[in-house]
Amino acid sequence: MHTDIELAAEIAQGLPSGSLTHLVEELHPALSPQLIYALVGSDRALDLKQRNRERLSPSESDRLARLARIAVRAEEALGDRDTAYRWLGTHNRALEGRQPLELLGTDAGATEVQEVLVRIEHGVYG
Repeated sequence: MHTDIELAAEIAQGLPSGSLTHLVEELHPALSPQLIYALVGSDRALDLKQRNRERLSPSESDRLARLARIAVRAEEALGDRDTAYRWLGTHNRALEGRQPLELLGTDAGATEVQEVLVRIEHGVYG
């Protein structure tokens, strides 16, 4: 288990590209690899980094960690993996009709998604 400080340091130096492979395997088939790649960075650049076993850039690492964190949070709030991953790809009124995944490219969007998940946990949003 990592502390947030340790995770921040790892993100700053770039996560191993294998972290992306692992997340794709965890989230597939509920979320397509293409969608995950699009959320993290450029398909072409990410493919090259994986083939060469290079580290992700700090910004790619940050987006990857954000996606993983929200996926875990959704699973906790909704009770199981399949429901959580399906929810991430479903248009949501609380998010102005957008899919939670669409908002994960920015910290502000991820914060909104987290707030909806908190409301779900507390029974404020159905």
